[in-house]
Amino acid sequence: MKIFLIKAVPKTNWSSKEPLNYKPRSITLFVLCFGLALFGLGESIIITAGAGMSPWTVLAEGLSKTFGLSIGKLTFWISLCVLIIWIPLKQMPGIGTILNVIIIAAVIEWSLPYLPHPEDFLITVLQAVFGTLLVGFASGIYLIANLGPGPRDGLMTGFQRVSGLPIAWVRAFIELTIISIGWKLGGTIGIGTLIFAFGIGPAVSVGLYSISAISKK
Repeated sequence: MKIFLIKAVPKTNWSSKEPLNYKPRSITLFVLCFGLALFGLGESIIITAGAGMSPWTVLAEGLSKTFGLSIGKLTFWISLCVLIIWIPLKQMPGIGTILNVIIIAAVIEWSLPYLPHPEDFLITVLQAVFGTLLVGFASGIYLIANLGPGPRDGLMTGFQRVSGLPIAWVRAFIELTIISIGWKLGGTIGIGTLIFAFGIGPAVSVGLYSISAISKK
């Protein structure tokens, strides 16, 4: 059970010593970008599964119906707005924070047309589960790089530090709150949305634990 009770992001021999490092090692920067690309791909897989979008994408879709912008572009603007909430949480940004906003939104925008849209219910559920696990695993990769979390993950680690609760619990609370807002704005909710909301916290914990364990070998 300790794998689901992680309360801090582990450090490895390739982690940056501090988030505000604008000259990171090549391996650290590569791992960061790889993790972010996988994160964006996982989000796209969830969207194309058609079983309900991830909570933050539900919010982006709801806003897109209001403002007429694409989901990818609104993902970018939402990320910038979330950064404002970092101020009272005293969350430290870094080069990873900037690249998070850019890479994830770009991968979502570019990959959506090329991913499968299954019609079979079981396949859509499995695709939603796979996308959620991929996002969680990708989070473990890029967070351990320690070059600054993305807006949403920074919100998670910031609230975790303030509350002292496990990362999995904090993430679940945030996602359920965002679902409520996105749904009221007209965002699409389905079983995939619930899979993500309740599964992303444990998935992130598993990702952090797994990457940390692999790095120590």
